[in-house]
Amino acid sequence: MTQTIEAPPGGFEQLSLREYAEKAYLDYSMYVVLDRALPSIADGLKPVQRRIVYAMSELGLSASSKHKKSARTVGDVIGKFHPHGDSACYEAMVLMAQPFSYRYPLVDGQGNFGSVDDPKSFAAMRYTESRLSAYAKVLLSELGQGTVDWQPNYDGTQTEPTLLPARLPNVLLNGASGIAVGMATDVPPHNMKEVASACIRLLANSRTPVAELCEHIKGPDFPTGAEIITPPEDIRAMYETGHGSIKLRAVWKREDGNIVITALPHQVSPNKIQEQIAAQIRAKKLPMLDDFRDEGDHENPTRLVLIPRSNRVDVYGLMSHLFATTDLERNVRVNLNLIGTNGRPQVKNLAQILNEWLAFRTETVRRRLQWRLDKVLDRLHILEGLLVAYLNIDEVIRIVREEDEPGPVLMKTFNLSERQSEAILDLKLRHLARLEEMKIQGEQAELEDERKTLEGILNSPRKLKKLIADEIASDVKTHGDERRCQIVAREPAEAMSETDLMPTEPVTVVLSQGGWARAAKGHEIDASTLNFKSGDGYLASARGRSNQQAVFLDSKGRSYSLAAHTLPSARSQGEPLTSRFSPAAGAQFCAAIAGRPEDKVLLASSFGYGFFTSLENLYTRAKAGKASLTVPAGAAVLTPSMVSEPATDRVVAVTSGGYLLAFSLADLPEMARGKGNKIINIPPKLLKAGDERVVAVVCAPEGADVLAHSGGRHLRLKPKDLEHYTGERAKRGRKLPRGFQKVDSLVVEA
Repeated sequence: MTQTIEAPPGGFEQLSLREYAEKAYLDYSMYVVLDRALPSIADGLKPVQRRIVYAMSELGLSASSKHKKSARTVGDVIGKFHPHGDSACYEAMVLMAQPFSYRYPLVDGQGNFGSVDDPKSFAAMRYTESRLSAYAKVLLSELGQGTVDWQPNYDGTQTEPTLLPARLPNVLLNGASGIAVGMATDVPPHNMKEVASACIRLLANSRTPVAELCEHIKGPDFPTGAEIITPPEDIRAMYETGHGSIKLRAVWKREDGNIVITALPHQVSPNKIQEQIAAQIRAKKLPMLDDFRDEGDHENPTRLVLIPRSNRVDVYGLMSHLFATTDLERNVRVNLNLIGTNGRPQVKNLAQILNEWLAFRTETVRRRLQWRLDKVLDRLHILEGLLVAYLNIDEVIRIVREEDEPGPVLMKTFNLSERQSEAILDLKLRHLARLEEMKIQGEQAELEDERKTLEGILNSPRKLKKLIADEIASDVKTHGDERRCQIVAREPAEAMSETDLMPTEPVTVVLSQGGWARAAKGHEIDASTLNFKSGDGYLASARGRSNQQAVFLDSKGRSYSLAAHTLPSARSQGEPLTSRFSPAAGAQFCAAIAGRPEDKVLLASSFGYGFFTSLENLYTRAKAGKASLTVPAGAAVLTPSMVSEPATDRVVAVTSGGYLLAFSLADLPEMARGKGNKIINIPPKLLKAGDERVVAVVCAPEGADVLAHSGGRHLRLKPKDLEHYTGERAKRGRKLPRGFQKVDSLVVEA
């Protein structure tokens, strides 16, 4: 593409540096665009690929021949047609031989041509052997039939084809990628059967819109066979504009409780996936995964086995997380930027690409037929002269024997052309037999039939289109296969939250009287026996799991929450909750709760009001907490009680006056926050004077005992004993036996 500047008479030409740099860079840019980076829409090849394929055909390396050292091919390519680096040329050839890189490989390699794990791990060209694949015949079979133009090679000693006469739209079948100057291309590969069907549809109606072509071409078809989860409308928009992206997702299945990944997105290696998963395991972000291994072999190149910790692991949630955080799901960019038959790069839509290729194919077939017709007409012309010679054999022999220049005499005597006379003079004596005359007449009849057929096709656009369609269908029957990438609808991948990824270990959350918190592993620990700071002591504890939220209540009824796994270990004395939260002045932390978000908990104040709510209603990210329980002035927050079953649990409340009331939890409202309803009645006079308060409120599951602790003694109330104290909500209840009227707390024993 470099343009030579003619030297003026003075021997040199002066240019400003700006003009020279601009022109030089423009020349370089055009060279890179047209001769290096972008493929042609005609044969789908870049110049280096075209030269490799042509050089191999010249070496006789067809699909039926023996393999030959790759170094021989590379030497011919760079020595005769492509004067560039041997390593770049060899890498281009290797790429065309990798079945995981090319949908329909053009080169059949023998030896180490790389692997999915590392496509560039191929052996040196002196160790590998190669030949053309059977599919390459689609590009080369019509090369010597006048179908394409030829140009001198770089040193003018030989000629090479400017394009290859592709019988199928290879640019879509194998795709292409490249980066030029100011532009790039990313054409994904497609399925041969689908593309051929669309071509035949366009031959019938060249104005078929892209939307109807998408009935044939469902989407790209990558060689590694992952799932395409891009919505059909997005795929259609990509084909209409020439820009877009395709989302690929790995294919997996359940096998003996394990997760087996059998196909990965295009250009994603199993090694990279293993590294990404291993990094998450080291960071303790995949606690539900016990192990993983690569069981890939020659028959199954992709087989990654993930082993969950137990059969209770949500494998669909796990895979959704891996899709969102690893290359098991990735986007492939699509940019249909191609060099058209007019020699200019342009982003084209699907209909433009196929119509332009069909125009190239039509012209190629027309040139092939015309080339053959010219050969037939030339042969008929010669046969006509030979037949004249056979009919006048004696006179022909006399002229040849007696005349000094028999050619002109033959031409004048029998009204022959120079080509005919030369053919007669080139006859051998053994061809002068009577049998040869019959052969000539037979050949002449066959060629006349062929001439009529060729002229009929060339003069009929309908017949020409039918011939092209039949040839496309024939090639597809030989080389076509089924789609590898299924197009399916899937839910969007979603990464798990930090809480979901934490190990689900049992923990006991411990709260001290001074508002210090910590978490001990397990539920068997007796929190009251732990060491506390001087002047501090045990206040409350709650059993939960490490991936759950720990909730704390303060004396003003506000709730605070944090992830249980973020609390310091029980081996230490914990940390003050005031370092995490900002309670109001005078508020003291007084209770701890832990459990699942959907678990229910009963909240109450010492004035005898309360309600039950879901634990998630107490969650908050605010450092100042969340107003949950409305605590009247002078009242205190009672220890919360976990609800087992709202429909059957009983509420048991006891006052400092020794009154105990039991009633069904169903009589109490479920609320998100507030004061709640009256649980047990305390006369207003006693309540106002502060002479009586509610001491404890608990939820007792059906069949559970309730222990009423009074000093060092306790009273066990079995379910039948509680019947004596059962009444309507908000009633006074009944007095406990003498000696147990000063109750400190209530404890439920299931």
